[in-house]
This record gives sequence, C-alpha cells and structure tokens, in this order.
Amino acid sequence: MTIKYEHIKTCKQSGARLGKVHTPHGVIETPAFMPVGTQATVKTMSPEEIKAMDAHIILSNTYHLFLRPGHEIVKAAGGLHRFMNWDRPILTDSGGFQVFSLSEMRKITEEGVQFRSHLNGDKLFISPEKSIEIQNALGADIIMAFDECPPYPADHTYAKNSLERTTRWAERCLKAHARPDEQGLFAIVQGGMYEDLRKQSAAELTSMDFPGYAIGGLSVGEPKNLMFEVLDYTVPLLPANKPRYLMGVGSPDALVEGAIRGVDMFDCVLPTRIARNGTVMTSQGRLVVRNAKFAEDFGPLDPECSCYTCRNYSRAYIRHLIKADETFGIRLTTYHNLHFLLELMRGVRQAIREDRLLDFRDAFFEQYGIDENSKGF
Repeated sequence: MTIKYEHIKTCKQSGARLGKVHTPHGVIETPAFMPVGTQATVKTMSPEEIKAMDAHIILSNTYHLFLRPGHEIVKAAGGLHRFMNWDRPILTDSGGFQVFSLSEMRKITEEGVQFRSHLNGDKLFISPEKSIEIQNALGADIIMAFDECPPYPADHTYAKNSLERTTRWAERCLKAHARPDEQGLFAIVQGGMYEDLRKQSAAELTSMDFPGYAIGGLSVGEPKNLMFEVLDYTVPLLPANKPRYLMGVGSPDALVEGAIRGVDMFDCVLPTRIARNGTVMTSQGRLVVRNAKFAEDFGPLDPECSCYTCRNYSRAYIRHLIKADETFGIRLTTYHNLHFLLELMRGVRQAIREDRLLDFRDAFFEQYGIDENSKGF
C-alpha cells in the first residue's frame, strides 16, 4: 500500500495515538497539522521557510490548480513537488468543498457538479473521474475522493441523500484512480450531524478498503461542542490501522481535542488567513497586533515563542508594517502562526509519548484562555 500508518503508542491518560504515516515523499509524524498551500504556495512563505518550521506535509487545492495554471501544466513541470520545489509529502483535496461553497454558481447532478469559475465565470464541470484525473496529474502523495459536503444545518433527508451520493462517487473515484501505486486515495466520511448517518457512511466507505479516511462536513458553522460530539462517535468507526484526517480544522483547541479523540491529521487556512488581518496566536491567547495599543510595544509577539519572527522583530514594528500595507508584516505574522501550531502539535505528540495529554490540554487551555464560550483561537 502506498500510504502506510505505523502506530507507535496510545496515550494511557487520553486514548490519543502517536504514529507515523509513511508516504512516497517521506514520513509524517502524527498527530500533525498541515499548512495549506492553496495555489501551490503557502501564502507569503517559501518552501524553505516551511521546512525550517519542520512541517512534514502541506496541502494544495485541486479546484484552484485546475483553474490556474491547469493540471496539465503542473504535470508537464514534473508534478506538484517539482513545480513548487517541495520534496516532502503533499496532500491535495478533491475540490469538492470549494465547488460546493459556490452555492449560487453550481448545479449538482449524479454525474458531477456544473459550476462557474469564480475567476471569470466560465462554465466548468468536475465529476469524481475528473477530480481524480486532475489529482493524478498533480501527483500528490495523498489524494482525496470527490465528495458532496452538505451545508450546516442540513436536515436528515438531505444529509442522507448527500452521503449516499458521496459513497457512490467514492466508488467511482477508486475505479478512476490511475496511480494507486504512487498516490494514496482517502475517502471522506459524511453524514452531517447525525450519528446514524455517520455510521452508515463509515460502514460503506470502510468496506471499500481505502488507504486512509477523512472526516468531512465539520467546522462548517456548527458549534464546537457539536463538532466534538460528532468526533466522539465517528472516529471509533474508522480503521485503527489507517490514517484519520479531520478536514478544515485548525484552531488550537480543536487540534488538541481532535488528537484526544484519535485524529491523526488536520489542515486549515486559519493561521495564514488571520495573519493577513494582523491577528496572531500566542501562548497567552489571541493577539491583534494591528491594534493601537501595540504602537510602542517593543517586545516580541510571544515572549515564549522561539520562531524567527519573535526572535527578531517587535510588536511595534510588525504593527507598523501591517498598517503600512507592507507584505513583510504579513510574512512575519504568517510565519509566527504556522510555527505556533506546528510547535503545539509537537507538544501534543510529546504529551502522548509521556501519557499526559489531558494534563497538557488543561494547562494549555488555561494559559491560552480557552473555555466553552471561546472561539478557540
């Protein structure tokens, strides 16, 4: 099998698992956070900087790369790794979430999804087969089955019809996959917020024996406690000998709580997106560095952080750059946020190793200022 999960240890205190995912381009230590490089780049960062933070894997987006530059150009360049000069693992999503988010511009049929490009309005079509064709051309280590991501809230009937279409599409993706010896295809469990539907989806997809499984349809607007409840009953339905990937989740509390529930992989645009607004994650909680009170604050973003930004630049300087619309300011906040989450996951892995993840969570949440009413970042 192209993608192999190696279980190393289960935390006696929490039940979280420490492991490694073996891929053609290297090993991912799990639980892991994947920085998002939507258009074959993590915004404002170089691959060398992402490596310096020791990110083991990044994610790129099938929908956006299909629109530009086009998967054939990436294929002609030698694949996504060579095109973007990244020699570690890459995961590409299926494009499904992006297509389904174009609610006013798309039409779902059994064959696939018709939609209009958000760039120029061109009529386009992606089917399960087309999604796999694009991802085969991009050449990522891990590729995703094309699924239907239902909105929140969705009634039981809608969610059931949606998951059943996702199952049929997953089967078509398996048949269309032309590079199974080089790329691991993961299926995506759907079912909305309904336990019976999550069980149905997991049962149908695990019977097809994919190399890994993702949990989709969460972090789409539902309350955090509901997301954790869905994880409580969904994660145990997934094979223990395969990687488990929670899609689109990247707030510190959700990363820790997801790991406690047995999730191995996470991704989210949150750290890079909020960085562009001058918001950073620190050991003491969220900090909006563009605020006026930091104009004469010559300390680092986070005194407890050892990242490049915190070692070299002050809050006052970064605030000045962001207020002046200087790109370097966004580079500095982005570097810090990604480093913060990657360090958090290193701490999670160490806590699992030492059987103390619940203690780690409690101490981190208290210092960060996370409670049940917190947004989590």
